[in-house]
Amino acid sequence: MDNSFEKKIPSPLADFARRFDFVQFATIVFLSSCGLLFIYGIGQQIGGRIQDYWWRQLLWLCVGFAGWAFFSFAFPPKQTRIIAPLIYLASLFLLVAVLVQGREVNAARSWINVAGFRFQPSEFGKTGVVVMLAWLLSLREFDVNKLRNLACVVALAGISFLLICIEPDLGTAIVLIPVTFFMIFVAGLSWKWILAAIAAICIMIPAGYPLLKEYQKERIRVFLDPERDPRNRGWNSLQAELAVGSGGLHGKGFMQGTQHALGFLPQTVSNTDFIFSVIGEETGFVGASAIIAAYILLSFSLLRTATLADPFGRYLAAGVAAMIFCHSFINIAMTVRLLPITGLPLPLISYGGTFTINTLVLLGMANASFYRRN
Repeated sequence: MDNSFEKKIPSPLADFARRFDFVQFATIVFLSSCGLLFIYGIGQQIGGRIQDYWWRQLLWLCVGFAGWAFFSFAFPPKQTRIIAPLIYLASLFLLVAVLVQGREVNAARSWINVAGFRFQPSEFGKTGVVVMLAWLLSLREFDVNKLRNLACVVALAGISFLLICIEPDLGTAIVLIPVTFFMIFVAGLSWKWILAAIAAICIMIPAGYPLLKEYQKERIRVFLDPERDPRNRGWNSLQAELAVGSGGLHGKGFMQGTQHALGFLPQTVSNTDFIFSVIGEETGFVGASAIIAAYILLSFSLLRTATLADPFGRYLAAGVAAMIFCHSFINIAMTVRLLPITGLPLPLISYGGTFTINTLVLLGMANASFYRRN
């Protein structure tokens, strides 16, 4: 009896293994576990209300992983593509709502309260842009090299960019620029537009400097000359670099870091914007390199998904890869004084509910494309 037909039918477990992106899942679990571990360690060293932050982070990770699993397996990419314009419109509504009803924290109106929960609409603004551009670029008749189509892409991303800038949350807004650019590059943007964009950026950067707020200008000045104000605006940059450098090859040991424990590194942001400095100090070059390698591997898995997916999944995975890379690169670079200090968290590691949940949901959407098409 010929069993060739039966051999072609994979078992459910084998089929799942073939379709499931283990690389993405493994890096997500590794980075999330590292973040939870160091948020716990920082809390135990500093004490006070920060001591219990790891419980909150664990809760947000559970919610985020539930969202990741839902979009990975229960919500097909086809359905995400259908509702992409609605997601974008909802994100715009939230970005407008936060400007009207948002809570002002540190001179920025970036938070909004709904039913007792506080979240950042700017994070959902990034999701709206990524899924909307993925939908637009995946249209069969859409040619990104036509001027009107390219203008449409810029307008869709530009609306969210301007609304986030008004809050102001310049760090989050800036991420939209490379994300948008990479997505249209993947869509086949011609080199004439690429060179034109580079020229425009070179012109806009110095032209936009006078429009920055004074504290933003001072951050740039201090980045160029840290000794300009070493005890005030240059303090965080110098202490973050010192923390990473003091870790040496193997680090001082878990919960043995001194820069944040003694208050040299601001304790209010040691588990968010500057958590990589804590990791570098306590685990040294080896631990810091492992974190960087994990981000590279995660970005690679997303780009691999882009090569396997249908057009919508391709652009969605490319957009998520660009977002993960930009956040991780900027956050790590600012702790070693390669870039000015910005308020960008480290994906899956930094403490924060909205950012953690939003990142995992986007990763779930990308994983669904791998799951369906591989």
